[in-house]
Amino acid sequence: MDVDVAETSSLLVVEDEPTLRELLAASLRFAGFEVRAAATGAEALELGLREQPHLIVLDVMLPDIDGYEVLRRLRARSSDAIPVLFLTARDAPADKLTGLSLGGDDYVTKPFQLDELIARIKVIIRRAQGRVADSTLVVGDLHLDVDAHLVTRGGEPIELSPTEFRLLHYLMTHADRTLDKTRILTDVWQYDFGGDAGIVESYVSYLRRKVDRTEPKLIHTVRGVGYVLRRPRP
Repeated sequence: MDVDVAETSSLLVVEDEPTLRELLAASLRFAGFEVRAAATGAEALELGLREQPHLIVLDVMLPDIDGYEVLRRLRARSSDAIPVLFLTARDAPADKLTGLSLGGDDYVTKPFQLDELIARIKVIIRRAQGRVADSTLVVGDLHLDVDAHLVTRGGEPIELSPTEFRLLHYLMTHADRTLDKTRILTDVWQYDFGGDAGIVESYVSYLRRKVDRTEPKLIHTVRGVGYVLRRPRP
């Protein structure tokens, strides 16, 4: 079974140190994986979004944007949550907590055992393959179907623009978590609006008019911070 997982899976290795990058890529290819490699965060984003690998092995300390920011942007820009395993020399508990809190699937520190790394990669890919069939997000009576690009509430369809859909998807994947406006602006839009959070306020307002026309209200303002999409209390 292990061999089948490797032989049918593609990886993206993101590591700025050339020798380690080449050694790791070669070792994973020898294990049966199809492997692409990147040396920078920008290259990782480009390859990750274009190639949609089964898993990304991601260093934290990169020469342009760090691995944490790469993960944030990947999660915001792709409807498919590509699994990410952090492989880094940053071994402080706070670093590991940051990586996992951002949505990383595992966090391995250097130096590492290659056999253990390969085993962890296979476990994550198997787990992700088990989630593929479930492409619908559900919060209360609000349903978002990623594949069909369809949103309903109480069974009634809701028409959303592409940006509204992306924002709602982001809020639903972070349900019950308070998100500040700057983070939403960075993660959802990926553009420089000169620090103006007004665009976030406008689009949250648009969403409320469409999503929260009925009770209970799902999108809430946390004054002085940002917004949270809360699951209804039973």
